[in-house]
Amino acid sequence: MNFHNIAFESSYGRFDQLPPSDVAEIAFAGRSNVGKSSMINKIFNRKQLARVSAMPGKTVTINFFRLENVRFADLPGYGYAKVAKSEKQRWAQLIEGYFNDGRNIQLVFQLVDMRHPPTADDLQMIDYLIEHEFPFVVVLTKRDKLSKKQQADRLAALQQEIPYADQITMIPFSAETGEGVEEIRSIIEEIAAQDPGEEEEPPQE
Repeated sequence: MNFHNIAFESSYGRFDQLPPSDVAEIAFAGRSNVGKSSMINKIFNRKQLARVSAMPGKTVTINFFRLENVRFADLPGYGYAKVAKSEKQRWAQLIEGYFNDGRNIQLVFQLVDMRHPPTADDLQMIDYLIEHEFPFVVVLTKRDKLSKKQQADRLAALQQEIPYADQITMIPFSAETGEGVEEIRSIIEEIAAQDPGEEEEPPQE
């Protein structure tokens, strides 16, 4: 899979604008300024595929990208306090609409800043994914900002801070050094290897 061949498809600010879900989708979610755009650019080896903003809360659209038989959804960051209430409501409608639309969501990469305990919004998002049975992986960003000992301490603490942590795949990641990139790419390739547009059959009881 040539990750560099990813292409921007479209951007939508309202749920009713979203295109049909005709192929497998992978979503990227996380709070504002968690490093989502930097991570996307690193995975796909593109400098400005996702725009990196110094101003949290600036991305207020769902941006879709396509690589072979997989569509990627870059969701707007949540939890930025200075966003107007009306914008927060629009964000909630857009995100809830995306997840509740019966789309072919094969995986959510849920980003959490490794340096700090998950925020209340992070935990709410993780609870939502668990409750609605969306498959997800927690990506721990900004790994390079911590020493080896600090990383080990935070990984241990996260086992207590995140519900069902022992059942969740967590990938420490750095957009600066590239640590964690190959693990994430392998997961993407595994999803892409499934038949295009096919969802897994539910287990037989």
